[in-house]
Amino acid sequence: MSAARGRRNRSGAAPSGRRRSTGRPLSGAPSRPVPAGSRSGAGSRPEPRRAVRRTPRAAASGTPRRPLVTGRAVLLAGLVLVLLLTLAGPLRQFLAGRAELTRLAAEGTALDQRAEQLEEELERQADPAYTARQARERLAYVLPGDRLVVVVDGEAVEGDAGTVPEPVDGELPWYEALLQSVAVADGDEEPDG
Repeated sequence: MSAARGRRNRSGAAPSGRRRSTGRPLSGAPSRPVPAGSRSGAGSRPEPRRAVRRTPRAAASGTPRRPLVTGRAVLLAGLVLVLLLTLAGPLRQFLAGRAELTRLAAEGTALDQRAEQLEEELERQADPAYTARQARERLAYVLPGDRLVVVVDGEAVEGDAGTVPEPVDGELPWYEALLQSVAVADGDEEPDG
C-alpha cells in the first residue's frame, strides 16, 4: 500500500474512492481537480493560502455604500401599485355615480319647475275670462254684436260677425276654382275662356 492510502483522515475513515451516501466524496479526497504541478509528493499537505488583502470600494470612502433601491422599497412600491390598481375601478364607479346623481338632481329640479308652470296654466285655463280671451285671439271668435276686422293681403276687410264678403268681379272662391280645374282636367267640362 502506498503512504497516501495507508493514512487515515481526521474522522478515522480510510480514504478510498468510495463516496458517502450523500453523494459527496469523503472528506480526505479532493473535491476539485488539483493541477498536476501542485502535488509535490504523496505525503505532503497542501500549502496554506496566503491571505490577500482586498479593500472594498465602500471601505475606501469611509462609509458603507447603500444600494439605490432596496428590496423593501421595491416591495413597498409593488404593494402601492397593487393597491392603486385595486382601488381604481371602484373609485371610477363612485365618481361616475356622483356625476349621475348630480345630473338626475338637476333634471328633477327642471321637471319640478315644469310641473309648477303646467299647474299655473291649468289654473289660468279654469278661468272663463282667460278662455274667452284666448278664443278671440287665437281662433278669431267674436261675440254677437262685435265687429270683426281681418287683414287680408295688407288690405283691411270689414264685415259683420259671421259674414264673408262676396268675391269681386265674378271670381270664384278657391274651393270652387279647384273643383272646376279637376273637372276640366278629367275632361268633363270645357274650360271657360
